[in-house]
Amino acid sequence: MLRERQQIVIFIASAILIGGFMLLRYLPLRQQRESVRQSRTRQIFTIARGEVEAEQLTTLTEELRRLYEQVEDYDENIPVQRALGEFLGAVTELMNKHNLKERVVRPGEEVTTGEMTCIPVQMRCKGRLAQMFQFYRGLQALRRSIRVERVRMVNDGDFDGDVTMETEVVVYYRQAVEES
Repeated sequence: MLRERQQIVIFIASAILIGGFMLLRYLPLRQQRESVRQSRTRQIFTIARGEVEAEQLTTLTEELRRLYEQVEDYDENIPVQRALGEFLGAVTELMNKHNLKERVVRPGEEVTTGEMTCIPVQMRCKGRLAQMFQFYRGLQALRRSIRVERVRMVNDGDFDGDVTMETEVVVYYRQAVEES
């Protein structure tokens, strides 16, 4: 009987020790380990997101640089003075350079809106399609902002390869700002 009592005491003491170990040591460490695992997963996700955002930032910085390059000479492309004669001369020179025939360049009536003035210009000429494309490339390279409103190209009736082109563009100039 004494032996049985000793075994019961040992069993109860063992159960208390195991229960105490589980409640006081194992379960808190397991929760802490799970918390550390979740924290690590969040950190890995945050680092990965930061790397993606850093790549996007590099891309956006490059795009911003390109946009600045495009608009840096904005003031030069929209002159303060009218300078319509220079533009019309440049267009006529382009038509001559590309051997276009039956050239007509006619400005329309100015329209002022706020700080900008718009001048519609009608252009008409005749030539080969390749000559027309070269003319438009030259027009695009001019140091003046223009907007092409309408382009119409029609094959000639005798099918000799010539095309008649009619184009309406708008050129701009800024109003001079008076200093007080």
